[in-house]
Amino acid sequence: CCPRRIRRILDKNIKFHRMCAYMIVLMTLIHYFAHSFNVDFFTSAYTSKILVTDSNSVIQRKRLVARLIQIGNAPNETYLNPIRSNVVGTFYHFSVGAVFLLTGGWTGVIITLSLFFMVTSSVEFIRRSYFEVFWFTHHLFIVFYGFLVVHGISMQVRGQTAASLLVHDPKRCSLINPALWPQNNCPTPVFAGSAPMTWKWVIAPMVLYVIERIIRLVRFNQQVEILKVIKHPSRVIEIQMRKKGFNAEVGQYVFIMCPQLSQLEWHPFTLTSAPEEDYCSVHVRIVGDWTTGLSKVLPSWKMPKLAIDGPFGTASEDVFNYPVAICVGSGIGVTPFASLLKSVWYVMYKNLNPEHEMVLKKVYFFWICPETHAFEWFGDLLAYLERQLAEIGRQDLIEYHIYLTRGWDHKQAKTIYAHEEDSRDVITGLEQKTNYGRPNWDEIFSKTAQSHPNTHVGVFFCGVAALSAKVGVWCCTKFSNSNNRKISFHYNKENF
Repeated sequence: CCPRRIRRILDKNIKFHRMCAYMIVLMTLIHYFAHSFNVDFFTSAYTSKILVTDSNSVIQRKRLVARLIQIGNAPNETYLNPIRSNVVGTFYHFSVGAVFLLTGGWTGVIITLSLFFMVTSSVEFIRRSYFEVFWFTHHLFIVFYGFLVVHGISMQVRGQTAASLLVHDPKRCSLINPALWPQNNCPTPVFAGSAPMTWKWVIAPMVLYVIERIIRLVRFNQQVEILKVIKHPSRVIEIQMRKKGFNAEVGQYVFIMCPQLSQLEWHPFTLTSAPEEDYCSVHVRIVGDWTTGLSKVLPSWKMPKLAIDGPFGTASEDVFNYPVAICVGSGIGVTPFASLLKSVWYVMYKNLNPEHEMVLKKVYFFWICPETHAFEWFGDLLAYLERQLAEIGRQDLIEYHIYLTRGWDHKQAKTIYAHEEDSRDVITGLEQKTNYGRPNWDEIFSKTAQSHPNTHVGVFFCGVAALSAKVGVWCCTKFSNSNNRKISFHYNKENF
């Protein structure tokens, strides 16, 4: 159940981004607590006193600490403790104050706070309900990386230099009373901090980011012609556009920006048009502030300016590489398959008598929907495909199954029962009848395995993560190579 192309790894960029974020958070916590211990040790060193109850080893350690923190006060001496003795008794005398008066301290606080707000605003609830909060807060990464570069500029993490180690052996001299160092060939040690190195690690990704922003700026200035805006039921609008030089593959997505609403917000939308069509289209579900604003400015006498960035790849591009494809969409996750199903028909229509037959022979399409209204806009497409495939005698190419999981009342249930024997479904108007309840994936994959032995089957999913995990388990672990049929299910997912 591994990707068939190396480039597919790049399609998992969001997951990789999250893994990097988790690691950054973990390393930040370790870094924070380590330096908190250091700062507390540096400040408390000035208040350490020798007690009559101290053992000889403790007395020697306190004398050593007292000497080390004083190094750097005399001319031509380099310090080890970044908290200098000339501020003892001031605000610096407290650990919290010491943090804010060190360059590495106050920049570290800003870095940590930036990371905190970025992480907390990235939770799913915030992303879905308050996308603008997530979007703008996530741009604190500029503050994060900016202060990260200067975080170590004061070189406050210090150690003994290599040259000093040749004349001052820390293991031997640490056992001698610091007052007697000159008489025991232990000259005053020389300390230095490490040069800042962070810029070497972040300059490459920052340069790539700047290049990406320049490319996006160029694409922003390219003209996008809005051909048609269609209002569908269930608060869905369809935007048909044309852009010079724009070429997309099946199921790809684009970022759209409307300057009239915001100069900074780019929102991703899956293309619902087929590559063979002379325009590109997206279906937008009105669920948030930005999409609500877009729905208000679009059906006006003067169309607003739109900018398109993309297209970008998804797993759906590989559908034509498999002899059999199972496509599963849940709710609005059906949008990538609008492009896919239309493209299948176009390819089949153009290859009625080809020299080389199309690899794809069979498409099983499953749409799981929570309410009846959501069928209305996509049902028109399925009805159109039914007619077109019937005209060329390939009704068997696409076998679709629609599942309604909820959303009907007692009155609707009676109507559904009364029209059970009709030639077309009472809800969708399609020849294929609607199923009520959830799919039995065990039965579905078992029948597919029986019908297509010795076959590579591509499974393409778009929808909620919970269902994706369930379909992935059945697809990859339970039925691949089951009962010696040598069938392989290759799982490809796109969560939203």
